[in-house]
Parts: sequence; C-alpha cells; structure tokens
Amino acid sequence: MTAPALVQKLWNYCNILRDDGLSYGDYVEQLTYLLFLKMADEQSRPPFKKPSPIPKGFGWDVLVKLDGDDLETHYRHTLEELGKRPGMLGVIFRKAQNKIQDPSKLRRLIADLIDKETWTSLEVDVKGDAYEGLLEKNAADVKGGAGQYFTPRSLIAAIVDVMAPELGKTICDPACGTGGFLLAAYTYLSKQPDLDRAQKKKLKSGTFHGIELVDSVTRLCAMNMLLHGIGGDSDDDLPVTTKDALAGKHGEYDMVLANPPFGKKSSVTVIGADGEQSKESLTINRDDFWATTSNKQLNFLQHIFTILKQHGRAAVVVPDNVLFEGGAGETIRRQLLQQADCHTLLRLPTGIFYAQGVKANVLFFDRKPAQERPWTQKLWIYDLRTNQHFTLKESTLKREHLDEFVACYFGNVGASLDGARSGKTGAHKARPYRDRLHRVETERFKSFTYEELTKRDKANLDIFWLKDEALEDSANLPAPGIIAIDIVADLEAALEQFREIESDLKE
Repeated sequence: MTAPALVQKLWNYCNILRDDGLSYGDYVEQLTYLLFLKMADEQSRPPFKKPSPIPKGFGWDVLVKLDGDDLETHYRHTLEELGKRPGMLGVIFRKAQNKIQDPSKLRRLIADLIDKETWTSLEVDVKGDAYEGLLEKNAADVKGGAGQYFTPRSLIAAIVDVMAPELGKTICDPACGTGGFLLAAYTYLSKQPDLDRAQKKKLKSGTFHGIELVDSVTRLCAMNMLLHGIGGDSDDDLPVTTKDALAGKHGEYDMVLANPPFGKKSSVTVIGADGEQSKESLTINRDDFWATTSNKQLNFLQHIFTILKQHGRAAVVVPDNVLFEGGAGETIRRQLLQQADCHTLLRLPTGIFYAQGVKANVLFFDRKPAQERPWTQKLWIYDLRTNQHFTLKESTLKREHLDEFVACYFGNVGASLDGARSGKTGAHKARPYRDRLHRVETERFKSFTYEELTKRDKANLDIFWLKDEALEDSANLPAPGIIAIDIVADLEAALEQFREIESDLKE
C-alpha cells in the first residue's frame, strides 16, 4: 500500500469519529497509542522476537479480543498504566486519555483499521510518510490550532540541504514540534552512500535530540520518529523529551535546526546578565543570555547560541520583529553579529505557514570562539518575499521554489539552476557548506558588510531592495484572492500586537 492510500484509509475513519466530537488532533493521538501497541506486539513475534516493552496484560493481544464496555474500560486502564512507565512508554502515553467514547467505534478502529495491517513490515517510507501526512492534515485544521507546530516540509528540505548535516555530528531542535527538522536531517544522512552498521546505529540512537514543551506534541514527535526508525531501542536515549528548553542549557550540539513557536510572550521570566527581569510568573536565571526580554523568539535565539558547540551551526526560523525590534532586540543582534558568523538570511514569503499573519525569515549562523574583532564579515540576504505569492492550498510553496536560494547559498548559481531546470534536482547536495565563500550577488541575493549592518539604526536587519511590482504598476496587481490573503495576514499581525499591548497593560 502506498503512503497516500494509507493516509486516505486512516483519514476516512477520522470523518466518522468527527461526528462524535473528536478533533483531528484527538484522532491522531488515539492512532498513536494504538499503533504503538500494535507494533510492540508485532516485534515480540517471529522473526523479530524482541522483548515487549508493554507489561503483561496490557498488550495488543488482550485489547484486540475485547468488545463493548469491557474494551472501553480495559483501554482506559491500559493508557493509565502505560503513562506511569519510564522511557519511550512514558513519552508516548504520559497523561493519555481515551477520547473515543463509543466502544463500537473504538472496536472498529482497532480490529478493522489497525489490526488489518502488519505495520512493522511496511516500508519506513510508507508508514513514516503516512503518519507525516496525518500530521499535515491535522496542522491544516484551523480550529485545532495545530499548525503552530508544523513547518512547511518544502522549506525544511531546503534548509537541511544547505546545512548539509554530517555523519557523527549531533543535531538538536529545541522546539521540535512533530519532528520535521530532525526527520529531514535523518533522511538526508541515511541516504549517504556506503553507511556501515555502526554509522546506521548511531543515526538511530544518539544523533538526534528534540525538546518539546507540550506533552501531546511530544508524543506525536516520538511516534513520528519511531515510525521512521529512530529511537525505541533504549529507554536511556530518547530522541525527544518534554521540558521547557528556555529553562536552561540541555546540552551542546554540532547543529541546531529550529522553528521556535510564534507569539512574542515567553512562558517564563528570564533574568539576563544585565540583572533585569521580565514580568512573568516563573523565574529562571540565564546569565549566559546577552539581554533580558519576554520576547520568546529573542530568548530562543539566545538559547540556541548557548547550546551550539564551538564552530557549531544553526538555522533558525524567526519572525520579522526579531530583525528590527529595539531594546533587547538590538543588543542581541549586535552580539550575534559580533560573536557568531551570521552569514545568511532567507526572507520567506507570506502565506506558507498555517498560523495567520506570519512574516518570517530563516537566519543561518555559526558559533565561533571569543575574539575582539567581529566574526560576521558579510550577511547575505536572499529575498524570496518581494513579488512572490503563495497560499496553503492553490499555490503552495514547493521545494523547487527554493532551488535558486540553495544554488546561491553554495555559490553555485549556474550549475544548480541548470540542473533544477532540467529536472536534475539535488545535484548541489554534495557541495560542502564551506563553498559559500564563492557566492555571487544576483537580483534576489545581496551581501551587506558588518560595518553597513551595524551603522543601520538599531542594527536593523529588515532589509529590502527589490521593487514591489504591485506598487509600481496597477496592471500587475495579484489576483483578488491573493490581495485578500495579504490583507488578512497584515490584520492578524496587527491584532497580535494589540493583544500583547493589552496583556502588558493588565500586568
């Protein structure tokens, strides 16, 4: 069975449960519990014969035989019992609840949908991609609000291509959501030629580290990674954990890939090296931060710098306000330009995120050892926003829309673009990231020196140079639907700012 066919099969049953009040998120969560139980049962049988992590009496073999109220009662007790366990069981089942109140529908989900497939024998690409498909459908559910945890996979693929992960290096996402960045990096590395057994084992355990604040999202991420073959062999090395990443350092890594949550308010009070503190209920000390702020993205930007090893590399999705906000924002930008090699900024188009009103960018930087002179020599900015119009349905952002950026990043414009146009995409992947020394300017790709950047008011990195064709010529106006989407995005962004002002006034 293909991944799209499996997604459709699973999703068709969701529509039945929607009539009982289950959200898409609830449905994916219940699937996660049942898939884990079924796969654990499969792996305990020949030819695998692995010891089952599920305690006796709570496995799939018991569940699949029950019906009616007995099934509903036993399922509820199973979720409660497994949620108390350590390791991967605890990650998947922590605070788990049965939200399928009709026992007959629960029975049908178990017997007709899950039990009919031998999930362990399915190709990783099929079951992994099927689960990813469910997560994407869940993200598209506006009412559920799950889109805040979902980064467009086409964007993630391009970011991973230019970051070019290396075997033997550790990779972290401190705001991992459902694991998109980590899985894309795993896919990139697993396709390297001539991997030996030790390298394959290292890829599955010890390379990837995800941190997520919300239990329900952690379980989705854990299941997503498990279905792709990452983790699950040891309770001591979990690929994802639930914690507040901003509460303190949780390790040092060779690479950080992240799209921290949108919304400016931090969930905790942070006390920076300047001794000042922001107004929130929980207080933590971060004397390794450059400045104190309640802006969540600015705190994540500082945090990511602290968890990078020397010469470690990062790619971080940040909203526009991180580029121009004064006060702590200016302090952080100046320190980042000084202490890191802040070399690339990708300006993203609007209309690509499920969260409305988002204007975002990807900032690429490398951590460097302390020295007096600034590490950033040039910041290269690629403008994928001006005169670009995308939507979530009719005109979606695809990986090929980022081919030119990838080519520019590697200083390989001509060859990579020719390959992209002829259908030979991916030829640029073999080029190491150091090749960015050979970059050349194009219409959309410009460089700005450290001196130019620091002389700008507040070290503002919100830089544009292309003319907006819609402003120049009314004949080139986008379609009315595109204009309406842009207006909605601007209004949503304005409303979010008013909400923050209201919140500050209440404090």
